[in-house]
Amino acid sequence: MFLSETASSGGSGLASFLMLALLFAVLYFLMIRPQQRRSRRLAEMQASIGVGDEVVTVGGLYGTIQSVDDETVMLEITPEVVARYARASISRVVVSAADADEDFEDEDEDFEDGDSTEDGDDDTADQTVKPS
Repeated sequence: MFLSETASSGGSGLASFLMLALLFAVLYFLMIRPQQRRSRRLAEMQASIGVGDEVVTVGGLYGTIQSVDDETVMLEITPEVVARYARASISRVVVSAADADEDFEDEDEDFEDGDSTEDGDDDTADQTVKPS
């Protein structure tokens, strides 16, 4: 009788241990790992910011980066108003200086090619929407 009780409780202990291990594995993949990815992406973004990037601080302030040091950035909030911020206070890049230059070059090429819809042949302007 004593042997049958210890044998059955040993199997129950193993099942409990496996359930606990499964719970920790699920928590790791649903909570810890995504947070590590977010932290890594934020650190990469903060390391890659450069002069001319339009950024948003953690406080919601928009500005353009004027200069970058190891720990701080000089942020132009409005023309002639420059403030110093910690690099870690930059939450996201709105417009990267490199992306803005590429977009500007693309617009110049479109203008030079003559790709304009202002020639009067735009059929979408003649369509009206009927209320239901």
